[in-house]
Amino acid sequence: MTSSETGSGPLRGVRVLEAGQLLAGPFAATLMGDQGADVIKIEAPGTGDPMRQWGRTDGKSLWWPVVGRNKRAVTLNLREVEGQELFLELVKQADIVVENFRAGTLEKWNLSYERLKEVNPGIILVRVSGYGQTGPYSERAGYGSIGEAMGGLRYVLGDPDRQPARAGISIGDSLAAMHATVGALSALQHRHLTGEGQVVDSAIYEAVLAMMESLVTEWDAAGYQRERTGAILPNVAPSNVYPTSDGQLILIAANQDSVFTRLAAAMGRPEWSAPGHEYSTHVGRGRAQTVLDELISEWTATVPAEKLLELMNDGGVPAGRIYKAADMLEDPHFQAREAIVRVPDPHFGSLAMQNVVPKLSATPGSVRWSGPEMGQHNDEVYGELLGLSVERRAELAERGVI
Repeated sequence: MTSSETGSGPLRGVRVLEAGQLLAGPFAATLMGDQGADVIKIEAPGTGDPMRQWGRTDGKSLWWPVVGRNKRAVTLNLREVEGQELFLELVKQADIVVENFRAGTLEKWNLSYERLKEVNPGIILVRVSGYGQTGPYSERAGYGSIGEAMGGLRYVLGDPDRQPARAGISIGDSLAAMHATVGALSALQHRHLTGEGQVVDSAIYEAVLAMMESLVTEWDAAGYQRERTGAILPNVAPSNVYPTSDGQLILIAANQDSVFTRLAAAMGRPEWSAPGHEYSTHVGRGRAQTVLDELISEWTATVPAEKLLELMNDGGVPAGRIYKAADMLEDPHFQAREAIVRVPDPHFGSLAMQNVVPKLSATPGSVRWSGPEMGQHNDEVYGELLGLSVERRAELAERGVI
């Protein structure tokens, strides 16, 4: 049984060629592979995806097994004519191509969408880039961090008295990948109805912009500029991190009127939510945000963390600890929902990693294997899928084409 036949999920039968590297394009392919697609990852011979080198321990990457999971890995030199011809042979048998090179790179390699469409009219080309495929910035180099800055996220992250901060993850790349995946599946449905393929153009800065709520509209209509506010959202109260008597921090979110009523009752201050009190409305609590947070902090600081969580849960007030990885691995809810799974790995024995999201009731996705070795599936793909002989594969490998 070949790797492509071992999975299940709603995208079983869909073949994805991933020609990108690092995170934005590859993560889109990971999301599709998690849902059962046959993802064939294409890497340059001898170098491979830099993600194979990131997050190393004992000489092996701990990032690659996650982003490379559920993929078949082949090597192919797309800069060579023979490599381009082999790529087109793969395109003939594919549904989706994912790439995240700088705009114009595929065209330089004579692998434009028009050429892909010649060999496969229904092919869907997913293009992830910093600035998109059109516009004056399209050919600029654009990493996720730049997209986060241009899309408006960096400006509002961090404390107001410091320079803009960044999230501790590659959020811009991941958002572009998620939007690219939505686009790919939308295009797949369109092809199902019409037989037509198309180009999906996912720009990192636009993916970030799409998550910025009403930031642009607020400025356009009211001249209001959101600023960095640290741990809070201005005028949304109470919703903050509060101390406990045993030195822990608990996040409590009780900004909705009915929820605040329950919080006030749990605190022994039911009058705070009575009609006419300054804290009884969303607007009033927003105006008094700083004072209200101080009052709640004074109260939570007298209660141990477990007791505080029990009080909040009993009162129907959203609250929770700020988890680190160790907390996630021990949490019974994570365990019950299998939010984290252990995956066999040839180097580490097994690795814990996040499971497939979202969960589908009838055709759930799965993590079938961790990131493969570079070129691990050359014989499987070039031999079984394209029908190249052992001798031909050896010749192409000798010349650095595969």
